[in-house]
Amino acid sequence: MTDRENALLAAVPNQLFIGGAWVDATGGTTFAVHDPATGQVVREVADATPDDGIRALDSAVAAQESWAATAPRARSEILRRAWELVQERAEDLALLMTVEMGKPLAEARGEVAYGGEFLRWFSEEAVRVHGRYGSNPEGTGQMIVSQHPVGPSYFITPWNFPFAMATRKIAPALAAGCTTVLKPAEATPLTSLFFAQLLAEAGLPAGVVNVVTTTSASRISAPLIADPRLRKLSFTGSTGVGRKLIAQAADTVLRVSMELGGNAPFVIFDDADLDKAVEGALAAKFRNIGQACTAANRFIVHERIAEEFAERITARVAAMRIGRGTEEGVTIGPLIDDDAVAKAAELVADAAARGAVVRTGGTRIDRPGSFYEPTVLTGVATGSAILREEIFGPVLAITTFTTEDEAVRLANDTEYGLVSYVYTRDLARGHRMIDRLETGMMGLNAGVVSNAAAPFGGVKQSGVGREGGFEGIHEYLATKYTLIPND
Repeated sequence: MTDRENALLAAVPNQLFIGGAWVDATGGTTFAVHDPATGQVVREVADATPDDGIRALDSAVAAQESWAATAPRARSEILRRAWELVQERAEDLALLMTVEMGKPLAEARGEVAYGGEFLRWFSEEAVRVHGRYGSNPEGTGQMIVSQHPVGPSYFITPWNFPFAMATRKIAPALAAGCTTVLKPAEATPLTSLFFAQLLAEAGLPAGVVNVVTTTSASRISAPLIADPRLRKLSFTGSTGVGRKLIAQAADTVLRVSMELGGNAPFVIFDDADLDKAVEGALAAKFRNIGQACTAANRFIVHERIAEEFAERITARVAAMRIGRGTEEGVTIGPLIDDDAVAKAAELVADAAARGAVVRTGGTRIDRPGSFYEPTVLTGVATGSAILREEIFGPVLAITTFTTEDEAVRLANDTEYGLVSYVYTRDLARGHRMIDRLETGMMGLNAGVVSNAAAPFGGVKQSGVGREGGFEGIHEYLATKYTLIPND
């Protein structure tokens, strides 16, 4: 650890943020946060109990009425100020993420820019919540349709994008007039604690955002979800956990947004610009070390160009520099933990046993930390686990197709439907893919699709609801219809 890293870590609050104050967990318990590149403990933070979770909800409930009544312009200005503070502290945020999550520093800077945009976008949307007014069809009265904050909201965020996933949920909630409780991932709580500090500096009133860090998400979440005062749940994570949360939310008919697992197809037709396809593949697969729900999981390549694509992509992957994300020129950092390494190794071994060829990589790196070699597989057979399961690692698996119909069938052959990628020069084919591929998002000749101004979300078992774009704020608004008779 460098002196700068130590100074930054020491400046990050390590308590719970409840009611605008930094407080210890009940009983004073803490847990360790590790650097996945070294395995070393970098900070101890408060380990919240269920009572702490309820305290946080109490605070959010107490602040709800006044925050909802706060002028939209005032909410907008606080979000804008938060965005400005993020720009001022961008290097600190990026370094903090690299230390606790492992991504290369250049990518962490990209996440700061991306995550910050949700603050700026929704600062602009806060003053644009509209309703409508007009006569009913019978001419007997006037109809008013108005929008109102849903109410206290509970957010569960993942470890892979610790800043952007927090801003993508908190920013629209605050813009709509909702108070919140945030539970960040156990592996990466420091970024959320740092962000809470920035929100306080931006002038956010006490209790509007509360942060509880814990080693037991279920112990915290269950009583919160069961509490009738909570009106909204937003979760980003695995489909398996999402199903359980939806089931729990049913008891109180809690409004939910779920951004769940992915199994993204990356389809390359034989008329594609192969140079662009290679660059897009590298971005779609190896961004965040492959640890993204939007990561391309299955490369479905036309048989006429499959070998050339494999040769080109293998050469690029073999040249990737592996190391701690703070090191100059590193493009592949560690996976989040040893379990992630074991999963990648298991999926590669299964594919190889079924006849796949390992073109490069394929082994764990013998060094401190949780590193796995960036890997390219060709000839991946139908039935391989790697084609069904979300990889969440730096493994690129290639299979082939002959006809457009076959490509569509292979791409849609999954219970997931978050994002797809298609490379073709044929405009008509591209439009057909928009209609035929069963995903909530698509990159047409593009390897990165996420944008704060666009609705992010999936279909099938990849979730419900949308985050970002004009649609994002409506997840936190309830529609009310009022009739005023003419006589």
